[in-house]
Amino acid sequence: MFTPCRPSVDIGKSDMRIGVLALQGASQAHQRMLLGMGVAAPAVRRAEDLEGLDGLVLPGGESSTLLHFLAQDDFLPAVAGFAARRPCLGTCAGLILLAREVLPAQASLGLLDVTVRRNAYGRQRESHICHDNGSSWGETALEMVFIRAPRIERCGPAVEILARRGQEPVLVRQGHLLGCAFHPELGRDTRVHQLLVDAC
Repeated sequence: MFTPCRPSVDIGKSDMRIGVLALQGASQAHQRMLLGMGVAAPAVRRAEDLEGLDGLVLPGGESSTLLHFLAQDDFLPAVAGFAARRPCLGTCAGLILLAREVLPAQASLGLLDVTVRRNAYGRQRESHICHDNGSSWGETALEMVFIRAPRIERCGPAVEILARRGQEPVLVRQGHLLGCAFHPELGRDTRVHQLLVDAC
């Protein structure tokens, strides 16, 4: 069973730097979350911004738009190389970017052994908040904000399921990579981001 982590960062004294991809999407909410945890969270807009980072957040947004921007100036291979060796958290569109297989077919980094279906939880007007059953997260269930979220339809043998929506996996981990179908940055619960901090 997954054991909930306790904060490992000494607020205000950490020299950890976790970048947030800031090409399009919900980057500022991730930055606020990390800064509130005492972690420096610089915006990442170019390949050179990856230097010196301990980890990276690939935020929500439009995965096709993110791919368009990443295709410029050799940024995509730089992000792929970073994610292959350093901890990363992909949320919503970021999960799509990390996934090995995307439905309907779309390019991706292919690093996280999952199959995801884009926009599977409905359109913008069908956005909603729900909670996991709390079995893996102690006494307090994990709040999950779904906005045009992808569905994880397959997990490879090395992928650990950390949270579910009903019977469907919505938060997974494979080694140093975390994939999240919902938006943890839009709530006040820091536990998903703490997983990334601990991985760093």
